[in-house]
Amino acid sequence: MENQDFSNSTTIIGNNKSRDVDLILKSVADKKSIRDLLLEDSEDAQIMQYIEPRLISKENTVHKEAEHIENVQPFYLDKVSQASPHIRPETNSDHVAPFIVANTVEVPLIHLRKDCIIPVFSKDNEKTIAHQEFIEVILDAVTKVFPQHSIADPEIRVSHQIKGRTPSAIHKSAKDLLEEDKTIYYERMAFMVKIPSITEEINGNKLSLCVGGVRSYNQENLYSRKSLEKFKFFIGFQNFVCMNMCISTDGFLENLRVSNVQELESKAVEVMRNYNAELHLMEMKELTQDYLSEHQFAQLIGKSRLYQHLPKSERQRIPELNFNDSHINTMAKDYYEDQNFSRMEDGRINLWNVFNLFTQANKSSYIDTFLDRNLNAFEFSKGLQKTLNGDSDYHWFLS
Repeated sequence: MENQDFSNSTTIIGNNKSRDVDLILKSVADKKSIRDLLLEDSEDAQIMQYIEPRLISKENTVHKEAEHIENVQPFYLDKVSQASPHIRPETNSDHVAPFIVANTVEVPLIHLRKDCIIPVFSKDNEKTIAHQEFIEVILDAVTKVFPQHSIADPEIRVSHQIKGRTPSAIHKSAKDLLEEDKTIYYERMAFMVKIPSITEEINGNKLSLCVGGVRSYNQENLYSRKSLEKFKFFIGFQNFVCMNMCISTDGFLENLRVSNVQELESKAVEVMRNYNAELHLMEMKELTQDYLSEHQFAQLIGKSRLYQHLPKSERQRIPELNFNDSHINTMAKDYYEDQNFSRMEDGRINLWNVFNLFTQANKSSYIDTFLDRNLNAFEFSKGLQKTLNGDSDYHWFLS
């Protein structure tokens, strides 16, 4: 990994918007998309047009709890005064395990704002969209699409720290450097924001709606002039039992390329509005209905290892499995030992648990491949389900 040449000045992008407001949630059984449902009402249509929220006096606010949502989507925004949602700080009891481990560490948003420099494109010295800008833009987008829901503080994981020093410290040895002599930024960053007021339960596991993204500077050519910058964005669910992520195709944008933060927010809003949460939940629930025998699971583990070494011509005829031997070994171990998703007494395991074995193993992936593998785990699990019901595309993995 190569270090880049950076400006010594730090650009700080802040977001001091007030978010303290109480909201009302009303569930609806009609099966419509978020966008269609919101636009049914003229007042709700105004919300979608981003009219400036009006602050509600705390003294006149009536506290009401959101009703339980059996079908998470679609949902309806009740006719209340428009206001920014409350961003709820996470307590220690909320934080059970990180959504990704690998070689990452957790950092607060203030650290990115105050302590990290912002990389630039070398030939024109134009700044990149900083990690903290990405997070803040997505937070603003979430408040526009879900204006009546509480939003947790973002969980931020970073890796591949790039270190530098200021010009005044050019002649100092490393052991003599002071904190003000050092500069840092992180090459890779992933974050996730929970919307804890939207939940569902599958197979005894509580799931919460969440939104997040990934940024990797190693996928940018920082030696050239400023060009479109690449991001990954998702909306899906997080399993509270293990903090595994659940992502579907319509909730994931793998190659989000933008030139500014306005485009970034616009495309993120579009993905969130087009995401069909109800269909995603239904497909995950269906995974609980089908089982692999111990023999079939053993076949899956063995064939998954062979898949890595197949000739290219043969691999092209088989559905993609984007997991390596290390992930497969973890799955084999967890089949026997995992407290939540291991086999039954007779050796069988349902496909919901198989899917979670995949996503649990995926936590050891690097940030830049994490979301892609998570989506592949869901698509592969659905493929196994089709094979058990007569489809031949994924039959190779179980034969």
